[in-house]
Amino acid sequence: MSVDRAASEDPRTGPEAPARAASEDTRTEPSSPRPPAKLLAPLRETGRLFALAVTVARDMFRRPFQLREFVEQFWFVASVTILPAALVSIPFGAVIALQVGSLTQQLGAQSFTGGASVLAVVQQASPLIVALLISGAGGSAICADLGSRKIREELDAMEVMGVSPIQRLVVPRVLATMLVAVLLNGMVSVVGTLGGYFFNVIMQDGTPGAYLASFSALAQLPDLWISEIKALIFGFLAGIVAAHRGLNPRGGPKGVGDAVNQSVVITFLLLFFVNMVLTAIYLQIVPAKGA
Repeated sequence: MSVDRAASEDPRTGPEAPARAASEDTRTEPSSPRPPAKLLAPLRETGRLFALAVTVARDMFRRPFQLREFVEQFWFVASVTILPAALVSIPFGAVIALQVGSLTQQLGAQSFTGGASVLAVVQQASPLIVALLISGAGGSAICADLGSRKIREELDAMEVMGVSPIQRLVVPRVLATMLVAVLLNGMVSVVGTLGGYFFNVIMQDGTPGAYLASFSALAQLPDLWISEIKALIFGFLAGIVAAHRGLNPRGGPKGVGDAVNQSVVITFLLLFFVNMVLTAIYLQIVPAKGA
């Protein structure tokens, strides 16, 4: 009898064991299947990127403004991008002028070579050249600087002291990339146009007067405005992506190098997508000259 009493009192072998086991099974079973974490990771990164962009845009108008940091970053980004941008814009303008000149010659409209090539350089090539160089040269340096500060826990120390790393470090860098992009875009447009003029007149036996006169036939002032707006937006995107990856490195020093590579690749993808959207909107809003 003592053995039967012990068995009945044992929760594992007693009469209530099946019901208890069933209740435990129902309690351990998940109520609904959860999506894999790998599928949600891109959405989380996109949300963090947009949140950082909103925070930076808001902190641009907050005091105190870090003027010294802004000047230093502006000079650094400009110094590493001016010469490469000038050297890259010459072959870009030459290739566009040669291709457009060959096409217009086949169509019997060689007199419009200048206007067509300049529109291609100013509207499309110049902002993309500036953005790619700023992202590859200046953005990678910004990402590496912020990433090294993060793994050394300097940003955490700033937050403990009540200093916002975004307002102190990120905002001046983003503003510097935006201003450099706008100013560099004008230089690349001029250099690319001169390169196209030289190759069209010298190599394709074009007429200098027809090359210059076609500007007034096809080009208009909004073409320059959309180019500067593109450069401004591209500079903002390059700075935001570089800052986002620099603030979130993974895996120590090796993670900083991976973050630099990721920032350049992500910026390139965003630039081409945003450029397509801006171009489509501009062509719908601003009619072509003479239309």
